[in-house]
Amino acid sequence: MTRVIHTGDTHVGYQQYNVPDRRDDFLDAFRQVVRDAIADDADAVVHAGDLFHDRRPALADIMGTLSVLEELSEASIPFLAVVGNHEAKRDAQWLDLYESLGLATRLDDEPTVIGDTAFYGLDFVPRSQRDDLDYDFAAHDADSAALVTHGLFQPFDYGDWDAEEILTESSVAFDAMLLGDNHDPGKQRVDDAWVTYCGSTERASASEREDRGYNIVTFDDEVRITRRGLDTREFVFIDVELGPEEGVERVRSRVGQHDLDDAVVIVSISGDGDPVTPASVESFALDRGALVARVTDHREITAEERETDISFADPDDAVTERVRDLGLSEAAHDIDETIRASKVADANVKDEVERHVRELLSEESDALTADTEATASADADDTDGGTPANEADTDDDVAANEAGGTDNESQASVEEFL
Repeated sequence: MTRVIHTGDTHVGYQQYNVPDRRDDFLDAFRQVVRDAIADDADAVVHAGDLFHDRRPALADIMGTLSVLEELSEASIPFLAVVGNHEAKRDAQWLDLYESLGLATRLDDEPTVIGDTAFYGLDFVPRSQRDDLDYDFAAHDADSAALVTHGLFQPFDYGDWDAEEILTESSVAFDAMLLGDNHDPGKQRVDDAWVTYCGSTERASASEREDRGYNIVTFDDEVRITRRGLDTREFVFIDVELGPEEGVERVRSRVGQHDLDDAVVIVSISGDGDPVTPASVESFALDRGALVARVTDHREITAEERETDISFADPDDAVTERVRDLGLSEAAHDIDETIRASKVADANVKDEVERHVRELLSEESDALTADTEATASADADDTDGGTPANEADTDDDVAANEAGGTDNESQASVEEFL
């Protein structure tokens, strides 16, 4: 029997809402997973990508993660991992640094056997490169096998990568696929194998309302997957539907009914009523001890107001939702992926995009035509409310970090040393 903790999307280094305490929260959540593994004497911790939030993590984040992995190593528990799109670099990966120190194993097409289970890895692969994959993995003689990878997979919502195709075409018969990228946990049976997301360990977006946690996966005569929650910072979600002539006092009254101490407070306003100034409600919550307060008014606004309405309450959701609303073609999505989430060096992005566009135009004249069906589908999704709780929710922060720089010189990246 082999029993592992399946985690991922820890996004260490994410200074959500530009609040240092939130940056600490992401590392603390990862540390909590590791200490649970030690307390449970797990056979391994399996990380399905996006250990870091940024491909240029600050020195404090690198050292903090090093400290956590040292705890795990001292308990003689292996750390097996793959590279996600947030942290992916053009050459050596941060995971390689930890592997060189004996603190991690970067999974690949060769089996890493823990107990009686062989673990394989497949790093995040941009959509434009997936057709070239052959899913050729080295043979093993263990009782079970699992593939650890990162991406949005069908049959889960928003999936753009077919899990069944991987399972069918792979040279190894996998009993489970342990996934990262979608921040919502879930499991489904596909082609006689369990396909499961562990979810994120901290809320990287206001759309992630459910409690955070990780999976415990046991390989025996069959695969068993259970869920365990994490004690993370409290998020207080307050939905206020205003009636006629109701306004800011009604919103404040609802906010005041909650314990807000050190919490992230997310207020959503709908219905009718008078105009509400978000800043006044946010100040009200902060005065009552909230760490962060964000207010979004979902009520109808005029077209003129809509054109100039810009909210920085949660830029993560804004970028993801806007990309979905555009109804982009597959080619355009690939270009977006190259710019925001690929391993292409920043200095080479322009050339890579130009090369990709030239290839598409030479292959098919309508390659850059918007997908009208996708647009309709996105509109339908919007009416249901919500955006995909996955890594794309936070990609815009990578660009923001690059534009704005780090907090100070002591937080500088050590990427140049690899």
